Amino acid sequence: MLVCEMMKSEHLNNLSPANLRQLIRQKDPRIKTTTGLANGYQQANVVVLPNQLADDFHAFCRSNPAPLPLLYRSQSGETSCPPLAQHADIRTDISQYCVYEDGRLVKTVSSLQTYSDAHRSPPGQQAERPGSWSDMVCFYLGCSFGFEGRLKEAGVPVRNVEQGRNVSMYRTAVPCVPAGAFSCPLVVTMRPVPAALLDAAVKVTHLNPLAHGAPVHIGDPALLGIQDLSRPDYGDAVELQPGDVTVFWACGVTAIEAILSSKPPLAFSHSPGCMFLTDIPDSPTSTITPPTEAKPHPELTPLCFQVSQNPLLYSLVSQGTAAKIRQLEVMIGEDPGERGIRALFVQDELLRSCLALSHSSSVAITTGFPTHYMHSPPDETDGPPGAIAMATMLLSLGKQVTMVTDRRALEMNRTIIDEAVRTGVLKDAIPLVTFEDGGPDAARHFLCHHGDPNKPRFDHLVAIERSGRAADGNYYNMRAVNIKHLVDPVDDLFIAAKHIPGIGTTGIGDGGNELGMGKLKEKVQSLMPKGGLIACEVPADHAVTAGVSNWGGYAVACGLYLLHTCPAHLRYLRKGLGLEPVTSTEQLQDWTTNLPSVEKEESFLSTLVRFGIRSGKTGHLAMEVDGLTFHPTHSDMITRLLEATRGGRGTF
Repeated sequence: MLVCEMMKSEHLNNLSPANLRQLIRQKDPRIKTTTGLANGYQQANVVVLPNQLADDFHAFCRSNPAPLPLLYRSQSGETSCPPLAQHADIRTDISQYCVYEDGRLVKTVSSLQTYSDAHRSPPGQQAERPGSWSDMVCFYLGCSFGFEGRLKEAGVPVRNVEQGRNVSMYRTAVPCVPAGAFSCPLVVTMRPVPAALLDAAVKVTHLNPLAHGAPVHIGDPALLGIQDLSRPDYGDAVELQPGDVTVFWACGVTAIEAILSSKPPLAFSHSPGCMFLTDIPDSPTSTITPPTEAKPHPELTPLCFQVSQNPLLYSLVSQGTAAKIRQLEVMIGEDPGERGIRALFVQDELLRSCLALSHSSSVAITTGFPTHYMHSPPDETDGPPGAIAMATMLLSLGKQVTMVTDRRALEMNRTIIDEAVRTGVLKDAIPLVTFEDGGPDAARHFLCHHGDPNKPRFDHLVAIERSGRAADGNYYNMRAVNIKHLVDPVDDLFIAAKHIPGIGTTGIGDGGNELGMGKLKEKVQSLMPKGGLIACEVPADHAVTAGVSNWGGYAVACGLYLLHTCPAHLRYLRKGLGLEPVTSTEQLQDWTTNLPSVEKEESFLSTLVRFGIRSGKTGHLAMEVDGLTFHPTHSDMITRLLEATRGGRGTF
């Protein structure tokens, strides 16, 4: 009795999980939710289901490992959980339970002991009747409260604890992977995190897969189907502070949604925020590790990158994969033509562009630089090969791809695309369209269904070696010759995209006069020859610079391949849902086949030459790009890019 009184006088934050469970059992009024309690230990969501549904729910957990990390499945009728806690009784050791009948929440109670006793049959009759405790199986699932202590240790504020509130929980529009009788939407918790501390929050939580692991979404809640942060479906609204970003973790309350949708005759759960406190440490070396989660490794630790401002979106990629893509970026920045392109380099533009494209579903690619205005056709061999390389990898990843070209080059490019498909350079035929000036709303109508900014046709635009509009409205080649009469106003699409939520843009160039290089305008004007005149005025969200623009296209294709063999990135894309392996053998073979190769690029360059398309710098009708012969310069670059890519595949 004296021990109990001492516990009641001690601050709750200083008590062990065992002592806290004892206070909960005694109905201590100070314990309403368990957020902020038992720091250093895992907490658990609890679901109690009829035995006949147990196998289905177990499969549901395995198919959705982020929201439902299974810590322990009890035997039928078992009230203890020896692997998680000693001397525990699940009927009394949670501060509030929910009781469901036929998928409806009928009441909340502070103990299930009396509820289960009420289902016992009189002496002389069958020991238990259907629906009694002996027919029930308990599932203990990891909880994000288990990482809040580690967040604080890392200097990341936990706003819900600071504000004395339960964490905010939201039902999303993201469906879980169904299994047997169970299907429901994903539920997430939201914690506001200062933008400067996002990497710290991701790293800390990644190391605790038992508590849902790394976030499944960072940024605009509307992308999850959450319309109003002030009205959580469970828990309390938590206020954001200036500079905070909304960060969402998968949540075990998904299990409650599963109960509601499957409608079992009888079921129980914890009340959201009122967790079961385990004796299991929250360290990554914990003895309980879900089979679907990888063990921590430094190269697997995710890094966080912003890829979009409107809507706000961050993405995750492992340290190892980020290092590989940065290696590609350095390679393509080599400048054998001595054009001074290194001066325009900005680190991670390639990585951010690849991440944005990985999140896209419909991409429009444009190319075409008619630098040889005295020849017919006036186009150069830099641009189309890189565009086709990106297109075929995007198609391989299941994206929709459209090519945008000038009206003057429509028929020629259509024939070139057909030839690329016939020779296996391009995976499949893709639509080829034009955009010509048609009034003030033409760009918006081109980019959006019925001109409605809420219904974009594309979610990313890519320009590679595409003539870019200068400050005076003209288009200049590197010799400062105005070629405006040969260029359709595709720039207007990039300008309009800035005002349409959900459309990102990438520009790839090697001189600063290409569409999208407006992001680097000041550098181009001051550092590139004739930069004050030729610099493109139109910016892209991501400006990828390369010694030859084609190399930028090859690097994007390789970067996308690396991202889709990166477990941290794929987990984020899938919101932690799905049991399938990171990549199937069939997928991997298809992606590998659709990487750029020396053979494919040489074949495609020969096609361009047959159509009379010339080298940009020299005007030669030969197997060269920007005055550099395909062998050895371009073939060596492709070989090195592939070696760096395949050497990093599937590891990080």
